[in-house]
Amino acid sequence: MSRELAIGIVCYPSLGGSGVVACELAVGLAKRGHRVHVIASAPPSRPLPDCDRLFFHEVAVSDYPLFDHPPYALALASTIVEVTRDHRLDLLHVHYAVPHAASAYLARQVLGRSAPRLVTTLHGTDVTCVGTSPSYQSITCFTVAASDGLTVPSDFLRREAHRLLGLHEESPIEVIPNFVDTNHFAPATQRDRTHLDQLFTAVAGEAVEADGPILFHVSNFRALKRVSDLMDILARVRRHVPARLVLVGDGPDHARAAQRARDLGLTQSVCFLGKRPDFAEYLKHADAFVLPSESESFGVAALEALSAGVPVCAYRVGGLPEVVTDAVGQLVEPFDVDALARAVVEVVTHPLRRAQLGRAARAHVLAHFRLEPAVERYEAYFRRVLERAPREDHR
Repeated sequence: MSRELAIGIVCYPSLGGSGVVACELAVGLAKRGHRVHVIASAPPSRPLPDCDRLFFHEVAVSDYPLFDHPPYALALASTIVEVTRDHRLDLLHVHYAVPHAASAYLARQVLGRSAPRLVTTLHGTDVTCVGTSPSYQSITCFTVAASDGLTVPSDFLRREAHRLLGLHEESPIEVIPNFVDTNHFAPATQRDRTHLDQLFTAVAGEAVEADGPILFHVSNFRALKRVSDLMDILARVRRHVPARLVLVGDGPDHARAAQRARDLGLTQSVCFLGKRPDFAEYLKHADAFVLPSESESFGVAALEALSAGVPVCAYRVGGLPEVVTDAVGQLVEPFDVDALARAVVEVVTHPLRRAQLGRAARAHVLAHFRLEPAVERYEAYFRRVLERAPREDHR
């Protein structure tokens, strides 16, 4: 029997894709008998279950008046050092390179020979946007290259990592697709829009167009997600059918999207649900999931919708074609609002077609994106990294 590992997992605590993947992986590894230590600036948005092999360590960031911005990266490095010394970590797995790879690198310099091996998982904008910003690029490139192992969720992101981070083509990057908890994100036994109608009744104060299809969206409402496009798409869809839209999440583009809804007279047809860890209970009753992102390295939100039996309509960008096939949804040319609206109309106005896509979506996820096989792949990869000779700069 293979020995248990002591694994540290560093992540952001938000509902975003990298945090969700990190926490689900932590739970899966703990269930497989490993001791797993989650390190983050706050408890995860989806609470970790009680498990005697799963631990949480909060990064305490000093708010000294001298600092314009609290030094999270330094506090994280110190926390990694403390957790490693106290719990003898074999391996540290950091999710999202900025600034986690740099914090891990610094911690390993402090720890010297007792430093754990480092695996960095790149998630998307840490490669294509933030990581290549002039403010961070040199440090990101250096610390990612210094990792003992690198993983990405899609072939698209593997290519972009080589291109944008200056990694040598011979530098191995393991592609391990993201995954979903298929029990949590499961189709409704019987779809019932009344679960969603109640949300709009609360918004409008009265029942509004209760028979119309309901579209769904989940994101962090940043510019990359093009949330305002959703309002233009909804306006076009409503020329054909009285559709409504539920949005889960929050972020800097919330106000802009809300204003666009008001400008288009859609206020009573749009429900901003906010950050809701229980959104799966609403998602499974939706008619379609709409994702107008400018780029997606993989598309965890799309995967969750597919697992719930909800077809996905999106722009054909990044790694989405590796997740959303013609059998489970529709992808259109990037930023063509009219085309995306037509795709949504085609799905929601043909019940038999919509049901067929939903069944295929669920089957697609069960065949390719289940949690358990992904956890096994990560575990096998961690063991391969541990079997290699340590890097010269960490002996």
